[in-house]
Amino acid sequence: MLLPGDSLLRRRDAVEVIGAALKARATGASMTRVAAGVAGVAFATVRGWLRRFRVVADATRARFTVLAHELDPLLGAIGATGSVVGDAVEAIGQAARAAALRLGPIDAWQFAASASAGRLLCNTSCP
Repeated sequence: MLLPGDSLLRRRDAVEVIGAALKARATGASMTRVAAGVAGVAFATVRGWLRRFRVVADATRARFTVLAHELDPLLGAIGATGSVVGDAVEAIGQAARAAALRLGPIDAWQFAASASAGRLLCNTSCP
């Protein structure tokens, strides 16, 4: 079965919704504030996204940093943000930016879903 580009494996919510929560957490918002900002999604669901992403954040950062440099060989170092979640979100953003420059406009979180084959938050393997 093929997974749509706006979905993640074993997740019901659109990747843009999940991505917005991850981005908010990466900027320092508390888990409670992040969950309150996601309308119509249970606190436990948002907490699950954030916890799972924290587990895979370092591998995600590494994979998307490599991908960003493959797409844009002139890209400099990706700056550290001070948190593993922030670093991973920054690497996703830089890779999406590099993909957009090379391939045309693309939503950053749809790019992340596609580049990870829908496994961005998967608990069975890393992206």
